[in-house]
Amino acid sequence: MAEELHQMSVARLAQALRDKKVSALETAQHFLSRISANHQLAAFVALNEELTLDQARAADARLAAGSCSPLTGVPIAHKDIFVTQGFPTTAGSNMLAGYRSPFDATVVDRLAQQGTVTLGKLSCDEFAMGSANENVAVPALGHAAATPVRNPWDRERVAGGSSGGSAAAVAAQLTPVATGTDTGGSIRQPAAFCGITGIKPTYGRASRYGMIAYASSLDQAGPMARSAEDCALILSAMCGPDPDRDSTSLEVPDENFTLQLNQSLEGIRIGVPKEFFGEGLAADVRSAIEAALQAYQKLGAQLVPISLPRTELAIPVYYIIAPAEASSNLSRFDGVKFGHRADRYEDLLDMYKKSRAEGFGEEVKRRIMVGTYVLSHGYYDAYYLQAQKIRRMIAEDFQQAFKSCDVIAGPVAPTVAWKIGEKADDPLANYLADIFTLPASLAGLPGMSLPVGFGQGGMPVGMQLIGNYLQESRLLNMAHRFQQNSDFHLRQPGGF
Repeated sequence: MAEELHQMSVARLAQALRDKKVSALETAQHFLSRISANHQLAAFVALNEELTLDQARAADARLAAGSCSPLTGVPIAHKDIFVTQGFPTTAGSNMLAGYRSPFDATVVDRLAQQGTVTLGKLSCDEFAMGSANENVAVPALGHAAATPVRNPWDRERVAGGSSGGSAAAVAAQLTPVATGTDTGGSIRQPAAFCGITGIKPTYGRASRYGMIAYASSLDQAGPMARSAEDCALILSAMCGPDPDRDSTSLEVPDENFTLQLNQSLEGIRIGVPKEFFGEGLAADVRSAIEAALQAYQKLGAQLVPISLPRTELAIPVYYIIAPAEASSNLSRFDGVKFGHRADRYEDLLDMYKKSRAEGFGEEVKRRIMVGTYVLSHGYYDAYYLQAQKIRRMIAEDFQQAFKSCDVIAGPVAPTVAWKIGEKADDPLANYLADIFTLPASLAGLPGMSLPVGFGQGGMPVGMQLIGNYLQESRLLNMAHRFQQNSDFHLRQPGGF
């Protein structure tokens, strides 16, 4: 073919498969070859080539029979937080080293039913706890020891976290699309750092069944791809009610998010929060975001000044609620039924202590300790209960803002991707990088990142779009219309 397979969008690749211009088997082999040639990014942690090629042959059979879906034969890779049959699932932790699930997560299963072909599993921060993909305990393919995922635009910089493996793999064209999870910004921030598009849907849109839990009231799955159109195709397959297996799943019908991708932006009101453009925002990021906002005005949108007054409170609120839920969720990893068990111990209590001390990394231990503390007797009312009250106020701030605007726009992160190790000794610096993504997560709102320019060192800058509940189609259309009039999402890092 005149165009390389890895250069195609999901939509174009799917069409080429349906038109028999290329087979699913050839496509899978092409991407597996690219993965093997690019281990330096440390993006992939597991492959199963035999299983991948078997899935590709099954997809070819469906294509030949004409019983195919829009995604039949399209390769995909999954963040190592989704349990996936035939592949190890570790959540980036030694606690789950060697674990193989007997079932697929609902998100994985729904995509498989559409005929996608699983390429492998992608690196992530341990139990999805991190903003840089530096909290990794499981060695990536081609590496003898655990190593941070490297940003394809500059391999000395972080790819973002916790879905850094997903973002790096898509940016380097090792997979057309990848799944990610977003608890406090872990789809949007790595997407911004790596110059790709990613969306976190409304909390409850995608089932959490089979997605290893970090913070149950915040975790949400979403797609990461080059364009909004690609994300819309994948999100349509990922989302849907799952009442029998996930009680937090929303009872809303399946939706085709591609149907509104070419709607006019004439009269759309874009809210611009003053709190997102304060002193902490780097000049290069501010410049790219302001240029993108001007581009939206040319497309017919109106800019409306708004306020989200409790933005700064999102960090302390999140880092009380999320660790509290993590301390509860991770209590199941005790060395008894599954997970790491210490080799030597004196009694049951000693086994618990040693197994957890050996299995968990430092950041996970830190968050478990914080969570246990804020839930303990005498501190629950002072910390956890107060945080929940402020969380409700943050959600109310958004609803007040949406009275005067349709979509909220601003930066994803205060800076472009930083150097690997730059913030490794300062956990608070990592936490502060989530200031613009945390509010939407706490409110359960859909949010996405799209590339809108480049900043310091030629690194990508992402813009965040936040919508009201169940307004994913509007966000995707907003991003798609911008991408029809720009080429930032098409630019690729060199060397791949």
